[in-house]
Amino acid sequence: MALNVGRFIEEAIAEIGQQVKGKAVVGLSGGVDSSVCAVLASRALEDRLVPVYVDSGLMRQFESERIEEIFSHLGLVRVNAEDRFLNALHGIIDPEEKRKIVGETFIRVFEEEARKVGAEYLIQGTIYPDRIESEGGIKSHHNVGGLPLDMEFAGIIEPLRDLYKDEVREVARALDLPMEISERMPYPGPGLAVRIVGEINKEKLAVVRAANTIVEHELEEHNPWQAFAAVLGMGTGVKGDNRVYGWVVAVRAVSSRDAMTADVLELPWSVLRRISSRITGEIPNVSRVVYDLTPKPPGTIEFE
Repeated sequence: MALNVGRFIEEAIAEIGQQVKGKAVVGLSGGVDSSVCAVLASRALEDRLVPVYVDSGLMRQFESERIEEIFSHLGLVRVNAEDRFLNALHGIIDPEEKRKIVGETFIRVFEEEARKVGAEYLIQGTIYPDRIESEGGIKSHHNVGGLPLDMEFAGIIEPLRDLYKDEVREVARALDLPMEISERMPYPGPGLAVRIVGEINKEKLAVVRAANTIVEHELEEHNPWQAFAAVLGMGTGVKGDNRVYGWVVAVRAVSSRDAMTADVLELPWSVLRRISSRITGEIPNVSRVVYDLTPKPPGTIEFE
């Protein structure tokens, strides 16, 4: 059955108003899910809502500044927590452990910000596929299976818990969110942490951030559901007359409707060659580039 967007908006605003007794914080990452939640909650709670953007240091290039600019009218609070996240993730290799560490660190930051304003509720943009994958054991989403058991909040409110991504986009358009938000490519809650296979450090983050920017720019006109770069490990290469040992970067571009399944985009060879040339040419410590041809299933969209 097609979503009745107008009715959903009315009911979500009413539900938030009924559930929140006092003040709430909403986790606003700038993605379409959390952005829709923030707008709905703002309409329901007005000055009883504090939107919080946590800059984890795991975001894309220039992303934090842009999110702060777009949502300043809502009274957005930006928390710079890069060192905190990187210290928590130091030495961690297991993907599930990474997700749970990121989820717990986010919650602790939200708890601290909630204490400052006397908020007892957390509103977040969990959607239906997040719940299905976490509950089914596919992976722990940082805002579902990655949440710690001990939390200070009186309640966690998830207005989008039964919606798929395409339905959330419909709601975003009806709420007149900017196109760069309503049509924004999905981005994982743990950010670049799950686009680095193995241990996370600042060098890998710099590489994957720069490569991701190139991939998104080059594939914009191909309208992928999701397109990004990931750092896989180290490999040999040749630059100039010298043998080098540098990072191997994987490029991934998929089409999907709801993220439960995904097909690989059949990109023109010229586009793939250009992406490879730019990544190896513009990022000195990258030795080679590969293109991931695996659909979902058996692969997942992200690498971790």
